[in-house]
Amino acid sequence: MKKKIIIFICLLIILAAALFFIINNKSSKDDNTSGLTEVKVAEVAHTIFYAPAYAAISKGYFEDEGIKIDLILTAGADKVSAAVLSGDVDVGFCGSEATIYVYNSGEKDYLVNFARLTKRDGAFLVSREKYDDFTLDDLKGKTVIGGRQGGMPEMTFEWALRQNGIDPKEDLTIDTSVAFAAMEGAFIGGDADFVTLFEPNALSVEQQGLGYVVGYVGEWGGEVPYTAYNAKKSYIEENPEVIEGFTKAIDKGLEYVKTTDSEGVAKDIYEFFPELSLNDLTAIIERYKTSDAWADSTEITEEDFDHLQEIMESAGELDKRAPYDKLIYQGK
Repeated sequence: MKKKIIIFICLLIILAAALFFIINNKSSKDDNTSGLTEVKVAEVAHTIFYAPAYAAISKGYFEDEGIKIDLILTAGADKVSAAVLSGDVDVGFCGSEATIYVYNSGEKDYLVNFARLTKRDGAFLVSREKYDDFTLDDLKGKTVIGGRQGGMPEMTFEWALRQNGIDPKEDLTIDTSVAFAAMEGAFIGGDADFVTLFEPNALSVEQQGLGYVVGYVGEWGGEVPYTAYNAKKSYIEENPEVIEGFTKAIDKGLEYVKTTDSEGVAKDIYEFFPELSLNDLTAIIERYKTSDAWADSTEITEEDFDHLQEIMESAGELDKRAPYDKLIYQGK
């Protein structure tokens, strides 16, 4: 009997010690995040194309700057803009074209870009048939599932076609009716010849044996502030230290992915893509790395901003250019 009592007491002691450890560990974590400024960020999509941002979070670069990120998936640049303008979030992350649309609409407290993450389009052109020597001329007479009309993926693709002497309205058929998240499924279940897909969707189609990556739209489209962080003009004026710290964290993330091997990056951002294998995640990071998709720094040059507006004009989506000095924040 005494032996049973002793065993029971020992178990209680072990349980109490374990409970103390858990509570103490949680308290330590809470202490580490106390005093941080929470910044709600609406991201336009959840894709490995944004690896430097996820690396900045996982490596603690934001916390180093006194910031805690609350990341909220908000599909569509128009919806991201609406969330920022309404005050539901502090920072938006989407194509820079959205800030131009807002400014040209006459919004007084308009959106200002303060840091870019990517410098090229993130989509790969996937074909149903295999091509040994694909060129854009092979798209003539074919059907392509493209992005949303007026969005950067679709406008960049159309600009690339025009630069290569192909009329996107006359020489092929581009379906812009499919939602971004449904493009892979529409291609698999439909009869289109091509589709433009971000990762990991492009690799997914390849692995299923249902398509082949034949080109990178970002290579054809040139350098632009493709996806960048923005905030209301008033928020930036009232929180310059937050904007500065946020930008520093993203710069560290960009530097990290450029100087770290793809497998190392994959391990650090795996928590954001647990549905993928480490090998697949590594392969996709390597694909974007070798495609030179990520910006060298958060700076948005006037030349690149002008090229963005040139693409929008070519697509017939821009009647009046927005001023660089109004829509690009240059720091304090």
